[in-house]
Amino acid sequence: MTTTPEISLEDYAAERETATTVDVRERAEYAQAHVPGAVLMPMGQLASRLGELDRSTRVHVICASGNRSRAMTDLLVAQGFDAVSVTGGTQAWIRSGRAVGVGL
Repeated sequence: MTTTPEISLEDYAAERETATTVDVRERAEYAQAHVPGAVLMPMGQLASRLGELDRSTRVHVICASGNRSRAMTDLLVAQGFDAVSVTGGTQAWIRSGRAVGVGL
């Protein structure tokens, strides 16, 4: 069994500007609060939207707490992407006091 690649919140904050962030939560969750710049691709849509992602750029996968993002990171890695799950998810981002986006 392989371990899902993860990135700490601190490391994510430091490198997110040079990578793609995919938020795999549902639209309503994303609209309430999200990491600025995160692209909404709900978990149920991700597999059919892989063509929208740049394979030459690391993909940070984020959800509410880290459960959905780990599953979707595994999917991306299996498809050849350099993908990592953001530990603690959006909830940890908000708790850290960092800026959040709202709306769609």
